[in-house]
Amino acid sequence: MTLWHAVLVASIVCVALKTVGYLVPPAWFETPRSSRTIDLLTVALLAALVVVQTLGVGQAIVVDARVPALLVAGGLLAIRAPFLVVVAAAAAVAALLRLWGWAA
Repeated sequence: MTLWHAVLVASIVCVALKTVGYLVPPAWFETPRSSRTIDLLTVALLAALVVVQTLGVGQAIVVDARVPALLVAGGLLAIRAPFLVVVAAAAAVAALLRLWGWAA
C-alpha cells in the first residue's frame, strides 16, 4: 500500500464517520448526561492535542521553550487576557528563551 492509498482510505473513513454522525438521532444528545459528556470530551481532546504538540517530538518527550510559553499562556488565559495578547506573550517568552539558549 502506497502513501496515496493510505490517504485515500483515511479520507473515505473520515467521510463515512461524518455521514454516520448525521444519521444518529438528535434525541441521543439531548439528555443532560450525554450533553455533559460531549462537552467534556471536546475539552479533553483539545487538552491532549495541546500537550502532544507541546511535549512531543517524534516518539520522545522534550521539555524546551514551549513549556514555559504554555504556562504563560495558561496564566494569561486564567486572568482573561485578550487572545492576541496571550499568543504574543507566549511567542515572546519562547523566543526570548531560545535567544538566551535555554532551550532549542
